[in-house]
Amino acid sequence: MIAPGKPAALLLEIFRSFRPNQWTKNLVVFAAYIFAFGDRTQSLVTGSFLLVFEAFVIFCMASSSIYLLNDIVDRENDRNHPLKRYRPVAAGSVPVPAAAILSVVLGGSGLVTAFVLNFFFGLLILAYLCLQAAYSLWLKHTALVDVFIIATGFIFRAAAGGIVIHAPLSPWFLLCAFLLALFLALCKRRHEKLLMENLANTRPSLDQYDSKLLDQLIAIVSASVIVCYSIYTLWPDTTRKFGTYWLSLTIPFVIFGIFRYLDLVYRKEGGGRPEKVLLTDLPVIVILLLYSLTLLVIFLLAKPM
Repeated sequence: MIAPGKPAALLLEIFRSFRPNQWTKNLVVFAAYIFAFGDRTQSLVTGSFLLVFEAFVIFCMASSSIYLLNDIVDRENDRNHPLKRYRPVAAGSVPVPAAAILSVVLGGSGLVTAFVLNFFFGLLILAYLCLQAAYSLWLKHTALVDVFIIATGFIFRAAAGGIVIHAPLSPWFLLCAFLLALFLALCKRRHEKLLMENLANTRPSLDQYDSKLLDQLIAIVSASVIVCYSIYTLWPDTTRKFGTYWLSLTIPFVIFGIFRYLDLVYRKEGGGRPEKVLLTDLPVIVILLLYSLTLLVIFLLAKPM
């Protein structure tokens, strides 16, 4: 609880209830801009980056709105969770009425701003808010459906960047984003399953999962990510757009990244917070930097085919 007369502490708790550490998920919005940079058939105009950045901010507003709704709905179960009990709503440092008002304000403001930026982007944000609200209220209680909803949210993020700069995205690219998000969601469920096995009042969907089934699903989806990304880099439309076959040089980085994450999940019992891994695990950070640098060099050196 926040002691009376400490507005600064309350503001900090309110900001923490937005889960800013999870805004890293919304960086997927920039994927369309990054790949459009190397696309020989795409001409980026001045201000394209600003449009994508605005879309990123709007997605942060929309996702924080959903996080607040989720925390309100789950506050009783979160109080029995060894980590989630420290969330501001569950801990009581942000009152439920205040969290509800903030959720509506963030969601409404983000939606209006999205329509102002781009009509179709506004429709996408509306669909995202409706789907995620349904997830928070009902769908997260059904095993497998819950992880598919999470993965679908990443397709929305990836598509958003393309919509605001009018850059068409390859279906293979969207499928890669979906499978990678599904992989991370399954790893997170496995971590939660192991963490909550001996505790009561857990999320109902966790009781519907079996650890061995999750292991099988993780193996299937991780292999699918690698295969799908490899096909994407060598697909005729991809090589035509980027003017090179050398995009396939980034495949080893993707494989290593998947292997490293599996190592964290199975050897170090990690995977519960993918956004934390992205910001704190040195091998993952290095591989992302090398992947980005390799992409940049390929885009700069590629010639029209």
